[in-house]
Order: sequence, then C-alpha cells, then structure tokens
Amino acid sequence: MVDADMLIPRPRLSTPGVGSFEITPTTRIAADDASDSVRLYLQQTLRGSTGLPVRDAETAGPDTIALRVGVDDLLAGPAGSVEESFRLTVTTDGIEIVGGGAAGVFYGVQALLQLLPADVYRKGRVDAGPWTVPVQEIADAPAFAWRGVMLDVVRHFRTKAEVLRVIDQLAAHRINTMHFHLTDDQGWRIEIRKHPRLTEIGSWRRESQVGAHVADADGVLRPQAFDGRPHGGYYTQDDIREIVAYAADRFVTVVPEIESPGHVRAALAAYPELGVTPDQPVEVWTEWGIADDVLNAEDATIDFFKDVLDEVITLFPSAYIGVGGDECPKVQWEGDARTQERMRELGLADEEQLQAWIIGQLAAHIESQGRRAFGWDEILEGGTLSESATVVSWRGLRGATTAAKRGHDVISSPDDQVYLDYRQSDLPNEPIPVSIVLTVDDVFRFDPVPAGLTDAERAHVIGGQGNMWCEHVDSVRKLDYQLFPRVAALSEALWSADVTGPRDLADFSGRLAEHLARLEAMGIEYRHETGPFPWQERPGVPGRPHSREERAAYIDAVTANIAE
Repeated sequence: MVDADMLIPRPRLSTPGVGSFEITPTTRIAADDASDSVRLYLQQTLRGSTGLPVRDAETAGPDTIALRVGVDDLLAGPAGSVEESFRLTVTTDGIEIVGGGAAGVFYGVQALLQLLPADVYRKGRVDAGPWTVPVQEIADAPAFAWRGVMLDVVRHFRTKAEVLRVIDQLAAHRINTMHFHLTDDQGWRIEIRKHPRLTEIGSWRRESQVGAHVADADGVLRPQAFDGRPHGGYYTQDDIREIVAYAADRFVTVVPEIESPGHVRAALAAYPELGVTPDQPVEVWTEWGIADDVLNAEDATIDFFKDVLDEVITLFPSAYIGVGGDECPKVQWEGDARTQERMRELGLADEEQLQAWIIGQLAAHIESQGRRAFGWDEILEGGTLSESATVVSWRGLRGATTAAKRGHDVISSPDDQVYLDYRQSDLPNEPIPVSIVLTVDDVFRFDPVPAGLTDAERAHVIGGQGNMWCEHVDSVRKLDYQLFPRVAALSEALWSADVTGPRDLADFSGRLAEHLARLEAMGIEYRHETGPFPWQERPGVPGRPHSREERAAYIDAVTANIAE
C-alpha cells in the first residue's frame, strides 16, 4: 500500500489512519450529476487494469467510492478559489472524494489512483491485487491556477492519437493547461476553412533539418544536413473538437497559439500576398530557427488573420487565445519602402511599434469576442499593451516582473528553468544536446513568482508552464524522454509550490523514485537518472558549451528594452 507521503504532487494536509479499504467485485461508484464525467473516467481506469466491474451505485454507502461536489471544509486554492480543491477520505468501509468543483473531484481521483498499486495505470487486466487503499484523509488545493505545458506540433507533427496520449499524461499530473503551438515557419497545423491553402500548402515541407546549425568556414551558421524526407500533417476542425472535448473530460484546457507577425513563413508559402515581398514566393521552411519572413502591415493582412482567429475562437472555448509575438525579425520591414510608408501613415516611430500595432489589432479583435489575448514577453515592447493581455515570460523572469508591475497577468516560463527541450545532462551521448543542462532538480526548484513584487503584483502571476519545443523531437519516444520525469517536478512546483513547507529535494527524490513505477505502468519511456542508457555507468562529464552565466548575460541583453 502507498500512503499520502509518497504522492506527487505532495498534498498540503494528510492524516493517516489504521487499516485499509479494498476495492473488490462488489465495490460500486456513486456520483452526483456534477461528477458524472469523473465517474466514467474512474470506472474506465479501474476496469481496464483490475478487471473489476465497479458498477454504479444510486447513493453512497458501505463498499462505495462516493464522488460529489461540495464546499464543506475544503482548502482554498489561488485567489481563494476552491474549484480545484478536494478532500479524499478513506475508511475501512469506503471512500469519499469531495471537490469544490468537478475538477476538484477529478484531482481527488488522481490522488486515489496514486494510493493504489502502480499497475492500476495499465490498460489491460493485471493480476496485481489486492487493490487496497490505506485509511487516511487528504485535503489539498493547488498553489497556481495556470499549470501548463506547451506542446509544439509544428516542427514535428504529432498525430491526434499522440496528442490525446499527452493529455492523459498531463492530467495524471494535475497539469490543467496544454498550450497548443499550431503555426510557425515550419508548418501550419490547423484547418482554416475560409483559407484552405494554409493546410493544403502550408502543412507540408519537403524535408527537415537534421541537428543544429554549425559554423562554415566563413563563420556563418548553416544547417549541417537535411533528411530529404517530406514531413507534415494537420488537424481538421473535427480533430480539434475531439482533442478539446477529450481534454475537457480530463480538466485540461487546450489553449491555441497562432503565431504573428513573425514565425509565419508557412502562411506566406500558402498566401504570398500576406508578406513584405509577395513577388518572391517562399516555401515552407525546412530549417530550424527563425526565418526573416514576416507579415506586412496592410489592412487586408490584418483582416486575413482576424478570419483565422474567428475560426480558432469557434473551435477553442478557452478564455485565452495566443497571438505569438516572439522573435519577430525587423530586417524586411526596415528595407521595404511600402512598410516605411505604412508606418508613417499609422504614426509609428519604428519597427518595434509596428510589431506592437499588429499585435494590438489582433488582440483587440480577440477581446471583442470576449476572450483574452496572450503572447510571449516581446509583446511588452514597442507600445502600450491592452490591459487584459496576458504575458508569457520566457526570456528569464524580467518580462514577468515588468508585466506584473504594469498590471498584466503573467505566466512564467523562463527558458533556463522550464524549457523541456533542453538537454538533461553533459553526457556526450545525451540525444537532444540543446542549450544548457536542465535537470529534474532544476525544474523542481522552479518558482513562477519573481522576487521583489508587492502582494498586488504577485497576484498577477497566475502560474507557470514548461515548454516542449520539438525541432529535435521527431518521435513519441523522444517526447516521453524529454517530458518525463521533468513534468512530475513541474507538477510539484506548480501545485504544491511552497504551501506544503520549504522545498525538500531529498523528499521529492524519494517520492519520484516510487513514482517511476507509475510512469512505467502508463507506458511512458522516461529518462532514467543515469542517462539515456540506464544500464551503463555514468561516464565523465565534459565541459559545457553553454554555461548558465553565459545564458543569463544573453537574456539580460535581449530583454533590456522591457526593463521596468
């Protein structure tokens, strides 16, 4: 049996008891109307692995697992909310899970599953009984409202089934937001019916870069090789509806992102008239990194992207709609006579203000439909940002500090703490050798709230997320390796934070060692602590090509114009 001291994330309050409750062929589930989807989820999970019927019960009673929504004696979560809070009570006679909302009931079920043998996560029946839960009471609530992971499906496309699998993994770790990165230079992944060439042309590239850029004899960084293999795919609108509904049943909100005004080469390949040089057609980019191609600032282009956002808003019920705004090159605007003329027409002083104007037009359109725009921390540059816009601070936490001080809500996602595409060791055989080393321990220490904020400013930090960019992640196996077990550490950082007491890495490491059996039962091919080959001894560690000090100096330089 597993007790509450071994759960991930660690609960705020737990009180052990004496004895246990066993789930048997006679055990039933009773649920109120608000918890009915959670009942179905729990039944499907238990029936698959235990082979037990766990039929419905009309009312709670002996030998039942009772699920209900209520607000009695629940801990408060972010800003006093109890929607995601729960109380799990196990006696020798039965189990009761009370949530502040259906989401709270669902998270109580996740705690219950972790109290059972790890084999409960297997899809097929296993002879691992008895299925016993120790007597205890757990009361828990999250520290942050936004607990997210961004999934990039542009650089390497993930099928619908693979996306649903990721959603299951996130839900099991109480991650409640999947930021869905759907468009970029290397592909367009969502069907837009008014503009069909976005997927007819923009969803496929003829080949893909292999590895990172390397310096040629002239010192210019260029791709080392290409794979010569076409790559692409996209989600139909029916696919999107299915993904959103599947996630909603697991209390994961899918938040879409449509990039602008940079990272748009796939859109320009489909519709050249959107670009600065429409007479020079481009193809969907085959390289990684940032293409110089950007949107022009004509009204027709703004209207085109409003059309796109209209269909996106219809498909995604999330309160937030992403507009990108990051890493926008200015070189085409600087050298284009029509762009300079357009800037004068709009009364804009420079290209940064032009970028801010384009983002402002799209954000205002989103807000006119009752949603909130969110974008990367570059949207703080070049002008006044709409008060309702939310900022994702990725270049360190300077953007988070500036945005919170200006009264904007903030999602912290600093690359040196939670970029899940970054390499996990200095081992020479680490398969994804990107940027600085970012270990499980580093993610565990992540704090979304920058130092030095007032209480009012701290309230604007609504949470954090890890980002999974996929230039070098071309398979589900590599995706598992990059995500886990770091997502478990992220879950702890965003759910428990410091509300359960000072962070204790040794305690977390002990719980994580037990949690690995759950990941194995889920079929997650996580990275072992010893490295990519768990059976080999750890070899010597060479020097790092990129130190944290070098990375910090770079971030200071590129965020200097969004200082307070």
